[in-house]
Amino acid sequence: MQRWRGLEDIPQDWGRSVVTIGSYDGVHRGHQLIIGRAVERARELGVPTVVVTFDPHPSEVVRPGSHPPLLAPHHRRAELMAELGVDAVLVLPFTAEFSQLSPADFIVKVLVDKLHARAVIEGPNFRFGHRAAGNVEFLTELGATYDYEVEVIDLYVSGAAGGGQPFSSTLTRRLVAEGDVTGAAEILGRPHRVEGIVVRGAQRGRELGFPTANVETLPHTAIPADGVYAGWLTAAGERMPAAISVGTNPQFDGTERTVEAYAIDREGLDLYGLHVTVDFLAYVRGMLKFDTLDDLLVAMAADVEKCRTLTAAYDAAGA
Repeated sequence: MQRWRGLEDIPQDWGRSVVTIGSYDGVHRGHQLIIGRAVERARELGVPTVVVTFDPHPSEVVRPGSHPPLLAPHHRRAELMAELGVDAVLVLPFTAEFSQLSPADFIVKVLVDKLHARAVIEGPNFRFGHRAAGNVEFLTELGATYDYEVEVIDLYVSGAAGGGQPFSSTLTRRLVAEGDVTGAAEILGRPHRVEGIVVRGAQRGRELGFPTANVETLPHTAIPADGVYAGWLTAAGERMPAAISVGTNPQFDGTERTVEAYAIDREGLDLYGLHVTVDFLAYVRGMLKFDTLDDLLVAMAADVEKCRTLTAAYDAAGA
């Protein structure tokens, strides 16, 4: 899959294509419907599929300081899109100048002049251009002029997560923030993931017999609520069942919020400096301060056993 950063990266000889545009944070099951249909339509037409997205998130430019927590960084979104059959991802730098483009100018500069759109696939609430003034009706209207078709796909399907609310990145972020990683996974179609570099922490876990990887997460990462979770730690291509702790470590009066993962039944791991991923399967318990260190150790052993059972059951089910 080709990855382009800005309009200038698009090959000069790029031909017709099917395009879909959006932030697509998380590439959740609703997003997958739109992207999947774009891939399907492109194959019907015999042309490639392009996903257009933005960096940073448009809200950060329009309303500085309002950048939402991210469910997936751009490289992860690109991986997920490639799995869906997308041929190219165009990440447009979203600047103050770019935000001033009128809907008509956006269509001409991006869809017509550069991507030579044959078809555009979007959700019903798609908005674009200065002050989000463009919508699917306007996009369709200009399609008659610039020779592209528009197809609207309803991504607002519902499930049990969030009380049956429609699938959305906003709902997924809320569930993650509340610690409902099971609900978030229902919307995403997979466990929620955070990633980053393993850095040196206080090393108390090693002293207690449960050495953890202290993960320095990427900026704006959507991190679950404080607590203990079952999941997996993946390092150097190896996926290991893990007990994951999120919080400030109240037992030792910590103040810095961290994500730490203990690889169950693994000894002698040296992960410092490695890029790792942490996938959250299920919430186990809240973050507590115990009366004694022995009470903490008993709870940690119970946590590990629960996490071992939960991850083994998930893998055995082939989920």
